[in-house]
Amino acid sequence: MRLSKIKLGGLYTPNNVFLAPLAGYTNAVFRQICFNLGAGLTFTEMISAKGLCYNSAATADLLKLTPQYSGIKACQIFGSEPEFIKRAVNSSYLAPFDLIDINMGCPVPKIFKNGEGSALLANIKLASQIITAAKSSNKLVSVKFRTGITPNNYVTADFAKMCQDYGADMICVHGRVRTQIYSGEVNYDEISKAKASVSIPVIANGGVFSVADAENLLNKTGADGVMIARGAMYAPWLFAQITNAEYNKKSVILNQIRDTAATYGERFATVFMRKMTAFYLKGKSGAAQIRNELFAAKNTDEVINIVNSIKWN
Repeated sequence: MRLSKIKLGGLYTPNNVFLAPLAGYTNAVFRQICFNLGAGLTFTEMISAKGLCYNSAATADLLKLTPQYSGIKACQIFGSEPEFIKRAVNSSYLAPFDLIDINMGCPVPKIFKNGEGSALLANIKLASQIITAAKSSNKLVSVKFRTGITPNNYVTADFAKMCQDYGADMICVHGRVRTQIYSGEVNYDEISKAKASVSIPVIANGGVFSVADAENLLNKTGADGVMIARGAMYAPWLFAQITNAEYNKKSVILNQIRDTAATYGERFATVFMRKMTAFYLKGKSGAAQIRNELFAAKNTDEVINIVNSIKWN
């Protein structure tokens, strides 16, 4: 794949292969793991701007960073009220971050019904006000959005141009409409239209589960880079495969277990790493039996023992 740095203001990403924000998954340790494996940029989970304004402890906990993270620090927020966006981006909570990404693509019904996420695709004026509010922080701002809400009602090019006109430094386009959720074909042509309509970096998102998928997405859209979502949940080493970096699956998983326990505690680490290790087993012979053993594990030591018993590479 054609690797290149992405210029964001006065900063440069190491490459153009990014980790998407993934609710429930892209915690500080997972982001560090993916960065170590070659991800050029990683994002926090989607965080409520209003939650930050109300000093929600659970919301603030999503903003953790590992001490050793040396990349551009990026946080994704969501909301539909410009005033809350403005307060959030100027708060002490987001002070450590270099880049604020605004979610305008989440298809989840609860988010959509609140007028947030992908609902903003139908309210371009409000979307522009939210970007203006985010830019009040003087930080880098990006926007992640979809091609539209329903098939054949695409807004991609106009929405991309609006994002640039109101100050976005980068956009990421998920090549599906809201009603597709996370399935169905990725619309390469619509991502190409976004790329043709702006001069800021355009990152293509959707359907990347292999090196070939990443190359295909980049080549067919002409985008500046690709963003990997669910593919990273099943195989974070995909970043190493795309960027030609060395890796060892077992070491990656063992480090993730230990670092997750050290950062978030034994109980969280046990539950989270049972789930993640089960994802990593996708396609392996005997995976069903191993998953049963994993979900019976009572602590991280037992998860580690199971990981050590598996032939990974």
